[in-house]
Amino acid sequence: MIVVGVAIAGGLGALLRFAVDRAVRARVGPHLPWGILVVNVTGSLALGLLVGVADHHRLGPSVLTVVGVGLLGSYTTFSTLAYDTAGLAERGQWAAAAGILAVSLALGLAAAGAGLGLGAAL
Repeated sequence: MIVVGVAIAGGLGALLRFAVDRAVRARVGPHLPWGILVVNVTGSLALGLLVGVADHHRLGPSVLTVVGVGLLGSYTTFSTLAYDTAGLAERGQWAAAAGILAVSLALGLAAAGAGLGLGAAL
């Protein structure tokens, strides 16, 4: 049953990633991968929150697996960030490529830490 839950949650996470990315790109333009940055940072926050709740409030491992691996694992995406960053580098936008990677890493770690702390405090 967990496998089915992960599969369904994975499909939902992928659809949500697509929707968020498209919405952000529609507002700010397609020149930099801001949509994927938003996806990865909000996903890091959500995963940190989930782990914080799981660790401090006895959330079951099946929920952690379905939501953490299925939903949030497919919502966040390193491969799309890498693809978009490689595209920037191929177009000679080295500073933008390095910047988006640095910002993504810094904000992702900060968001995960904030989510973990918030989850523990709930």
